[in-house]
Amino acid sequence: MNTTFSQNTLPPEPIFDIASISAFELFSPNVDETVWFFKDLLGMIETGRDGESVYLRGWQDPYKHSLKVTYRDQPGMGYTAWRTTSPQALERRVKSIESSGLGRGWVEPEGGIGRAYEFTLPDGAVLRIHWDVEYYRPEQEEKSVVLNRIQRRPLRGIPVRRLDHINILSHNVSENHHFLREHLGLKLSEHIVFSDNTEVAAWLRCMHRSHDIALVQDAAGPGGRLHHVAFLYGNTQHLMDICEVVTDCGLEMEAGPASHAVSQAQFVYVLEPGGNRIELVGVPGYIIEDPAWEPVVWSQDQLDNAIIWYGAPLPKEFDTYGTPHYGPTNYRTPNRYIAAEAAHLLGKK
Repeated sequence: MNTTFSQNTLPPEPIFDIASISAFELFSPNVDETVWFFKDLLGMIETGRDGESVYLRGWQDPYKHSLKVTYRDQPGMGYTAWRTTSPQALERRVKSIESSGLGRGWVEPEGGIGRAYEFTLPDGAVLRIHWDVEYYRPEQEEKSVVLNRIQRRPLRGIPVRRLDHINILSHNVSENHHFLREHLGLKLSEHIVFSDNTEVAAWLRCMHRSHDIALVQDAAGPGGRLHHVAFLYGNTQHLMDICEVVTDCGLEMEAGPASHAVSQAQFVYVLEPGGNRIELVGVPGYIIEDPAWEPVVWSQDQLDNAIIWYGAPLPKEFDTYGTPHYGPTNYRTPNRYIAAEAAHLLGKK
């Protein structure tokens, strides 16, 4: 049956001005130990240092860095960077963001990411958008015979392929969700809506992936906090391998291996030595090719299946622990035990 839309019921023209997440800044009170975690265990490549910051990338991240680790007294997130689809797209998005009143202005290039426009979500999380980048150019010994690969797979740790997505704890999920749709053009893939019509979680995408950013109700804080940042393996075996490695190194695995029904991704959650939650993704989420995709709505009575498709239940603090975290916690990592163990492994006193 064909449906004819009247002019008044046509869907809005989609915006395709944001290409992908490009970089993320992670705050850590234990920079050396955090860098050890990402380099020695997750096989990321260090590409530079500047003051109290270290720049790294996964072996299939295209740009000079995808992760910036910066010293702060408390763990948490600095900013998330997003690359636009063109210089013109950048100008369009800046104009839209400025109209919201949440723009902060232009920031200078750093770590291979060009001049960027900085702004916040309604509850304070910091984002940047940019066009100019410096691509990673591998040394001769890093080059692969597979010419469409950026470099060889590293022979250190269990190397993650690339930065995958972020999850931000939100004071008001709907406000942040609608800001991202209106001003960046992100598309809603799935969300959880309770019986009183409160939206408690939303998963949004730039293009075809199941999601590039998730927003979850902050049950224990003011919003604008990091729930987790995720990195992709792309297969089950590497996810199982990293479980062995982090366990043998004394790190705290919070949850998994298991699978979400939302996004259908396979996961492990681990707390890195600085106290931040890191998701490692095995089999990635689904791809959306339908331009008229109807967002999936999960209700309150479907919540357990939405979050855990199969695998052990999540711990209670999964819903409340985020960084920065100021209250009591049963996790060891924020209490610095794991940092001490990592320091011992690094040969530091």
